[in-house]
Amino acid sequence: MKKEKISIITPVYNCEKLIEKTIECVLNQTYKNWEWLLVDDCSPDNSAIIIKKYAKNDNRIKYFKLSENSGAAVSRNKALAESTGRFVAYLDADDLWKNDKLEKQVKFMLENQYSFTCTDYEKITETGNSLNKIIKIPKKVDYNFFLRNTIIQTVGVMVDKKLTGKELLKMPNIRRRQDAATWCQLLKNGHDCYECPENLSYYRVVTNSLSSNKFKAIKMNWYWYRKIEKLPLWKACYCFIGYAFNGVRKRIYIKR
Repeated sequence: MKKEKISIITPVYNCEKLIEKTIECVLNQTYKNWEWLLVDDCSPDNSAIIIKKYAKNDNRIKYFKLSENSGAAVSRNKALAESTGRFVAYLDADDLWKNDKLEKQVKFMLENQYSFTCTDYEKITETGNSLNKIIKIPKKVDYNFFLRNTIIQTVGVMVDKKLTGKELLKMPNIRRRQDAATWCQLLKNGHDCYECPENLSYYRVVTNSLSSNKFKAIKMNWYWYRKIEKLPLWKACYCFIGYAFNGVRKRIYIKR
């Protein structure tokens, strides 16, 4: 049976310390019919040199560079525009997958005819050590649930473009929460997110990363509720309380 092509989308910015491990985790995938679109957001470090070294030996790896620093949304949209696969998987330049992630997730989606799924994922440190925190995705996430619990993580997401179309995957041009806003576009249009029920992905907690600034994240979440989703004040407050509670739960680590 023909194996469908997966387009892997990765925004790149200042990731020279971690990008090689990310590249190796993709090269080691048991599922081989993929293309990888890496979009460099004008990194001043050696990220481009490292990526081009691998791309020279594997034509599935495709490197692009933006003309100016524009943020992850623009980078991902550029990759989406260049993509040719039926499925889209998202992988940030510092995150990792288990070797059978793509194979198991595609099989799960095809067997169940799901358009939008997310694997369970494990949090790891910058050096790759486990934080003993595995985030389990609910069996099904709909729009209203997600507003109060933004549990869908980019590293675990896969979407079937044949079922959703490409337009719903275009990210709004905001510096933060562009991924969450995109998941909402899918959810609002009837594409519930289903759990691919296995821990297949690793989310790296990086010090001083954009996502690690909690005060800015809180401000952007409120902006997302009010300006992007256009929630009335009462619903924005209700959702924000759920977001804050569940955010704390996701950040409680158990030491072993």
